[in-house]
Amino acid sequence: MKVTQDKNDRVAQMTFASVYPHYVNKVTQKGRTLHELHQVIEWLTGFNPNKIKQLIEEQVTFQAFFDQASLHPNAYLIKGVICGYRIEDIEEHFALYRQCRYLDKLVDELAKGRKMEKILRE
Repeated sequence: MKVTQDKNDRVAQMTFASVYPHYVNKVTQKGRTLHELHQVIEWLTGFNPNKIKQLIEEQVTFQAFFDQASLHPNAYLIKGVICGYRIEDIEEHFALYRQCRYLDKLVDELAKGRKMEKILRE
């Protein structure tokens, strides 16, 4: 699938708070913990649990969320297909969309039971 500007713009305007409960449900239903979810988010973005809570309360968009993030230098190692998109094929001018898919992929790997050291690209 190919990312369009419209798709990128829609994701940019979505709030992190609207998606976060889905992340929580996905991982906890598969036996993983909230602590592990926060560990994954912190690895990718640099946000500790208090900052995550603050961003949720502020209802920040994904655009603002990733604008404030300090993306991990090894984030480029996140590869594969998520939501029908091959992450490494997402064009550079859709960097925000790629970053959102990075997060989705990490959450998916966590829910699927992948070992934390592999998820965190250690």
